[in-house]
Amino acid sequence: MQIETLLAAARQHLGWAPSWLFGLILIGLALAVALAAYGGVVRILRKRLTAEDSFWRPLLLRTRRTARLALCIGAVAWAVHVAPMPERQEALAHHGLLVAFIVLVGMAAMSALDIASTLYLGRYRIDVSDNLEARKHQTQVRILRRAAATLVVILTIAFALMTVPGVRQLGVSLLAAGGAAGIIVGLALQPVLSNLLAGVQIALTQPIRIDDALIVEGEWGRVEEITSTYVVIRIWDLRRLIVPLKYFMEKPFQNWTRESAELLGVVMLYLDYRAPVEAIRERLAGILAGTGLWDGKVSVVQVTDARERTMEVRILASARSSGEAFDLRCLIREQIIGWLREAHPEALPHARLQLAPAEP
Repeated sequence: MQIETLLAAARQHLGWAPSWLFGLILIGLALAVALAAYGGVVRILRKRLTAEDSFWRPLLLRTRRTARLALCIGAVAWAVHVAPMPERQEALAHHGLLVAFIVLVGMAAMSALDIASTLYLGRYRIDVSDNLEARKHQTQVRILRRAAATLVVILTIAFALMTVPGVRQLGVSLLAAGGAAGIIVGLALQPVLSNLLAGVQIALTQPIRIDDALIVEGEWGRVEEITSTYVVIRIWDLRRLIVPLKYFMEKPFQNWTRESAELLGVVMLYLDYRAPVEAIRERLAGILAGTGLWDGKVSVVQVTDARERTMEVRILASARSSGEAFDLRCLIREQIIGWLREAHPEALPHARLQLAPAEP
């Protein structure tokens, strides 16, 4: 009541001013009051929020512009409502301000998602040897964060469209997934939505994780990034293989680090039957003792097959990760072959010819 009295007195005092000028003066005063109130509230919150408030303090800093704009929108909406404006212009101004406020709320929700996911992932380090638990949480949070961000964008667009009478049904369809518009949008977005749902499934079931070693389409690489629609695999030669998310829910692939990063390195040798198997075992023990690639768990030499001209010797050695397992396999192969060539050349494959006796 006092505000209305003050406005009436001001309008009477500024009777010489046109209506649009009086409205601009009201908007300017409302913005000044809103900015002053925002500054006071921020100062109070900064004093109350300590450095230990790892979520609310960063949120306050990240959304300061968004909150300032939202408060200014509220002030302008009040000024437009009380200013002597034509009804149509007032309705258009209120509609524009409402859409802007909806967008600001969506931006604030995105900022809160970013801060919450960053704080949660900060508890887990992926640059350590035993990073299975960290990779699990990294994968879940990244995929779910992208899915939630997509949902926030869809809801923001839907609520904004619902404020426009001509396309209100489209906004309702986005929310309820019903009606003809919803069917059309659903069909158009089917590839995106299928990958989005596949991403949620991957986050929950985790057939792959960040930094997993995979063999996909005959290529060996590590999972570098998981987006809301595709997976980026860094191949060993630094190429990038881009695979849709739904691929990992529909087709088979190899995951070398599903349960742990430890792997068995396998070296297959095809040697002559005169090869000294026991000496190979002793030589393998010496090679493994002199390298840090071996984790000290598995060391096996076995004759796994006997063929027409050679015997198949399989060497197993364990390593802490897939990269170390590959390097260990190469080291064993090089050392064993070099040692056989110098110390036991008869162990290498030979082609034997038996000459028939000369006829008299």
